[in-house]
Amino acid sequence: MKKTLSLATAGVAMIFAFGCAQGEDAVTDKSLSPCGDKPNCVSTQDPREDFNVAPFELTEGVSMAPILEVALSMPGARLGDQESGYARVESVSKIMRFVDDLELRIDGDQLIVRSESRVGYSDFGVNRKRVEALRTALQDKGLIK
Repeated sequence: MKKTLSLATAGVAMIFAFGCAQGEDAVTDKSLSPCGDKPNCVSTQDPREDFNVAPFELTEGVSMAPILEVALSMPGARLGDQESGYARVESVSKIMRFVDDLELRIDGDQLIVRSESRVGYSDFGVNRKRVEALRTALQDKGLIK
């Protein structure tokens, strides 16, 4: 009886942990917003040094389709939302299944990029690494300068 109860309790704890790891169910477009005060977000739109990433200058004539193709080829990536000139890619971590939102918006000759963890305080630099990996991949494809 004690073993069964322990296993059941462990199962409930795991479901609770994984359920909570997903964060918000409804995600709004924050691509033009600066990051909050937690060190789990980076953005081309945020002027603060700890949150800012360098601008992404698009190559002439680039549309969202090839950019999104590159973003979705990154580890753990799946499409969240897509509208004309905007896409949100959900990046899911391997072990704990935490979800980060990578937002992409075309604004003239710039690609606005914002990556933020849905839950937790610090991301240990994961979002910055993701954005810089995206930059390298887009440069390799000739999509940004």
